[in-house]
Amino acid sequence: MQTKTWLIALSALALTAMGTSGLAASNKGVIHKVPAVKGTMLGKHLFLPRMDPRKGKMLFASKGCVTCHSINGVGGDDAPHLDAKTMPKVMNPFDFVAKMWRAAPAMIAAQNDELGHQILFTGQELADIIAFVHDPKTQKTFTLNDVPEKVRAKIMSDDEDMSGMKKDEDKKDDKKKSSD
Repeated sequence: MQTKTWLIALSALALTAMGTSGLAASNKGVIHKVPAVKGTMLGKHLFLPRMDPRKGKMLFASKGCVTCHSINGVGGDDAPHLDAKTMPKVMNPFDFVAKMWRAAPAMIAAQNDELGHQILFTGQELADIIAFVHDPKTQKTFTLNDVPEKVRAKIMSDDEDMSGMKKDEDKKDDKKKSSD
């Protein structure tokens, strides 16, 4: 029986090292699913996830971060603007999360007030949002049109300046359509 447990544990370790989904045996022989690793392994048990600013852009808008924070002039003014040019040139992503953690009580209260619920994130979602917050190239493409209608309506009702921005976005869209 010990040999079987040992083989399962060795196989799981091999699958994990290859970065694929697999199984891992605990010290009591219970088998647990090991998630696929998409990132850089840091030793046997930790990894840094890949950070995708394009996914972060979508999440920043769809999760409702844009309700209070703005990027590229799009979003609310109740919390710090998160334009890449205001971010440190080099930043440890854990420092960004630590800063969010320190502000968690106020952010949760604002989320409940503005959105009616607390925003929940996976580690991968935070990684992608952090990538977006630090990527000036992707931020340049961020417009009000990236914000889902439900979130956009909340921003527009809270901020009269955003109404002007909506008109500017519509004019850009009309120009683009007429030039096509």
